[in-house]
Amino acid sequence: MAISCVFPARGAFDSEVHPLLEKYCFKCHAGEKIKGGVDLSKYHAELDIQRDPKTWQTVLRQVREREMPPENKPQPTDEERQLLVAFTKHTLENIDYSKSVRDPGRVLIHRLSRTEYNNTIRDLCGVDLKPADKFPADGGGGGGFDNNADTLFVPPILLEKYLSAASEVIDAALTNAPNQLIAVRPGAFVTSRSAARKSIEAFAKRAFRGPVEGSEIDALLSLYEQQARKGMRFEDAMKTPLRAVLVSPNFLFRIESDREVSGPYRITDYELANRLSYFIWASMPDAELLRAAADGDLHEESVLRRETERMLSDPKAHALSDNFAGQWLGIRNLRTTAQPDPGRFPTYTASLRDAMYSESVEFFNSLIQDNCSILTLLDANYTYLNEELAKHYGILDVHGTNLTRVALSDPNRGGILGMASILTLTSYPQRTSPVLRGKWVLEEVLGAPSPPPPPNAGGLPADDAPKEGMTFRQRLEKHRSKPECASCHKRMDPIGFGLENFDAIGRWRADIGGKAIDSSGVLVTGEKFHGPQELKKLMLAQADDFVRTLSEKMLAYALGRGVEYYDAPAVKQISDELRADRYRMRTLILGICKSFPFQYRRNQPLETAQK
Repeated sequence: MAISCVFPARGAFDSEVHPLLEKYCFKCHAGEKIKGGVDLSKYHAELDIQRDPKTWQTVLRQVREREMPPENKPQPTDEERQLLVAFTKHTLENIDYSKSVRDPGRVLIHRLSRTEYNNTIRDLCGVDLKPADKFPADGGGGGGFDNNADTLFVPPILLEKYLSAASEVIDAALTNAPNQLIAVRPGAFVTSRSAARKSIEAFAKRAFRGPVEGSEIDALLSLYEQQARKGMRFEDAMKTPLRAVLVSPNFLFRIESDREVSGPYRITDYELANRLSYFIWASMPDAELLRAAADGDLHEESVLRRETERMLSDPKAHALSDNFAGQWLGIRNLRTTAQPDPGRFPTYTASLRDAMYSESVEFFNSLIQDNCSILTLLDANYTYLNEELAKHYGILDVHGTNLTRVALSDPNRGGILGMASILTLTSYPQRTSPVLRGKWVLEEVLGAPSPPPPPNAGGLPADDAPKEGMTFRQRLEKHRSKPECASCHKRMDPIGFGLENFDAIGRWRADIGGKAIDSSGVLVTGEKFHGPQELKKLMLAQADDFVRTLSEKMLAYALGRGVEYYDAPAVKQISDELRADRYRMRTLILGICKSFPFQYRRNQPLETAQK
């Protein structure tokens, strides 16, 4: 059973916790020959722990799951283990700001990702050309998302792509959606220069997503005048300043201004509008959101809630499901790294693959639109299927190529653990992988990643057919008996075995090669289960871990940076509000929009600012 947590007394580190670390941990994790590169003797106070949450999240998990101390070492009593767990959990979630300045973190100047560029061009110019599909791929940074500012570099080839994309977009927009670019045209009472200035100003304000300096308008207008003096007609002369807008840093980057202050400060309403729109829509703010920013009250919770709800109800909010869920769940890799063997799985077609992807995205989107509990991700009685995917699941009476909401009668199938997209991604070309599946659940669902395998870990057969009288499970259990493999495998494998009734492309099966599948398991905390349905119940029993993990993942996506130790209070507040409102999805999203790191920034590292 999981150990319950008690609230640690003030000063517990010096009086109770440190003596326990000395007694049970320092023999291996202190001194000259420390094991695993972890020296616990260098932590002298709660603040030291808070500055290294990655290490202490591992300590927390290993103590809670009884991985540490090792079985052959002296063991703490249940009361001592309970104290270590409660103290570490409380310390990681509660930073004392009387001892340190609250830190919102700092995001570098944020280049538009390929997705953000395409969507912004669509909403700004009225043409859906997706020019960024020709740009170099964006890398995944902290948090694992491709909108991470630290990895959105500008290689020289990208500058060339920006120039050609600007010309392509402006030409297409002037042909198909000219009113998106030109607000005022010359007429009996409007000179060409006046029309050009007003059109440039209107377009630049939208493209730069906020107010524009008069000097910038003057510079752009001069480009028009140069072309007009050559005798070009109005629209042709306007192409040059419009293209210049699309290659301006104010368009290509989400720029937030530094201030002459030494600590954190609230971002402007225009900056907040941009953070909101690129979080929820992966695109530019619309006119209504910019008006709220211009009114100066977007920071007020009632206005922020109103705009967030409005944006989530807009069809453009589908981008949040596509981009966030697509990357968090890893299902984007269905089109790249997932390659089921066509000889063994001939029914795995490109159309089935696309339906698998769409099922996960549409399911996540339904939680946003219906404001369902995020726990529905772990267990649900419905999903989204088309005829091909329904047959793949053994479900009849679903017709057509479009996905539709379908009620599920099989309790093993509902939720992300029963989706073919996830099950295919966590398999090898010819067989399932309990290791990959267990690893995925630990990392993406419970936020408890395992270290990489040791160099001498060895391997397993490419297929799962019984050999020499041994099932694949029996061979894997023999493999994990190696001391260097046991600690990780005993965490991952039971979870993966609980999903073994799903084959390598997510179909249900009862046996492998004529031998019945054993889908039972025992978690490291002692809970027993059999099959996906009971495994999901245990996942729901660990809802706190899932809520924290999803909160951290979505906060990282919203901020465009990895979550750091100083974000722990924000994650805790978001998680607490979720629990208080029955885990509703929109409460999670609004909690992120209201959070300190989302609404504040700083100029330089706080250590520098405080000198």
